[in-house]
Amino acid sequence: MTHRIDHGFKAMKSINLIELSKLSPQQRKSLMLRTESDLSTYANAVLPIIEDVRNRGDAALVHYAAQFEGAAIGLDSIRVSPAEFDAAFAMLDPKVVAAIEYGIENIRSFHTAQKPVQYWMKELRPGAFAGERITPIDTVALYVPRGKGSFPSTVMMLCVPAVVAQVPTAYILTPAGPDGRVDAATLVAARLAGIETIFKVGGSQAVAAAAFGTSTIPKADKILGPGSPWVMAAKRALVDHLDPGIPAGPSESIVFADASADARLAALDVLIEAEHGPDSSAFLVTTSRAIASAAIDWIAHFWNEMSARRVEFSATVLTGPRGGVLLADSVPSAMDFINDYAPEHLEILGAEPFGYLHQIRNAGEILLGHATPMSIANFVLGPNAVLPTSFGAKTVSALSVHDFIKRTSIGYVTTKAFPPMAAMGRELAIYEGFDAHALALAPQRFDPPVARTQPMAAE
Repeated sequence: MTHRIDHGFKAMKSINLIELSKLSPQQRKSLMLRTESDLSTYANAVLPIIEDVRNRGDAALVHYAAQFEGAAIGLDSIRVSPAEFDAAFAMLDPKVVAAIEYGIENIRSFHTAQKPVQYWMKELRPGAFAGERITPIDTVALYVPRGKGSFPSTVMMLCVPAVVAQVPTAYILTPAGPDGRVDAATLVAARLAGIETIFKVGGSQAVAAAAFGTSTIPKADKILGPGSPWVMAAKRALVDHLDPGIPAGPSESIVFADASADARLAALDVLIEAEHGPDSSAFLVTTSRAIASAAIDWIAHFWNEMSARRVEFSATVLTGPRGGVLLADSVPSAMDFINDYAPEHLEILGAEPFGYLHQIRNAGEILLGHATPMSIANFVLGPNAVLPTSFGAKTVSALSVHDFIKRTSIGYVTTKAFPPMAAMGRELAIYEGFDAHALALAPQRFDPPVARTQPMAAE
């Protein structure tokens, strides 16, 4: 199908219309690929940057801020000052501040409810106790991208659970603009969420700074937050130096629309994540040829209401190898594709969206119904919008309080409970050939020590 759109500045290529049943296994496999599926080009390019930051620290960060962001910052202005926070509040529209406050309130309520009990113990056998203690991670770096826009919503999603988890040291890494300043709404969101330590550093150099630490930036135990392929490649390269957190690369989404869905809203919502950038992935999956055709027409309509930049981004996605409209010949076929794809964002449109919920196994988030577009979840609903990408949803959960804490197992066995439990453990120790394990569980463990009558040879 050919559908051309003239946005007034250039003609667009055809929006992809793909029939799933006609795809070969290789074509279907290719459809699954994301931008970060192959990071080999970036992997080699980030290595000298990482090594430079390791060796020169802050000086390297100042150099790369100028080279990559065009930002003139000095060694003494890598960290955002209190005055810059104050100025951000003064320059931001009160309506935007109110929206940030509203979003933070919902996000805080959700993540507070998510927080586990800090300590529990259970008596497994008479006199034998086991449990867990929950403690926050000592130092966490929060990465907030800026290359394709400003994202105070990401600040909210990262900072609120870090504060709820009571992380002792949490700080933000985000690029400065050409004026050497951080986006005003980013500063406002950070302060309102409870974090005021922000460093003007982005890209792979930011990940390196978190991994090694510099004179200005503390070494982090973990880094969380979405980023470009450059950031993703740096996280992989530095996995031995810090926990890279959930895989959160360029945006990806699937909108599923059954025959009862509103094609207009399906078209609108598939544009939500597609407009993030040309490296995004976005598909509208439907079982209705009528909805597929109508949605393509509606996408053209909405492009006429969007800025040229966002049209270019979303058009690149929907006409390229990582997006379009997919026509499935049945609901099971559509669900199989969705579960195989394991999208970051999944939206289900139809008269009875809850009817599909049990069929979804793999998705970073599932948004149900025509009144729950991805944008409402991205900003103010409450659940975290930092989600696993590139098949991550098959094994990884959405960012949460749990990403900022760790569980420590605790055990306590009374001397009365020791003999029967030790006897069982000793049998397994002997079978596995561990002598010290077995000796530690021997019945003589609590016998009085035998006094030595002869000195040891070393004495």
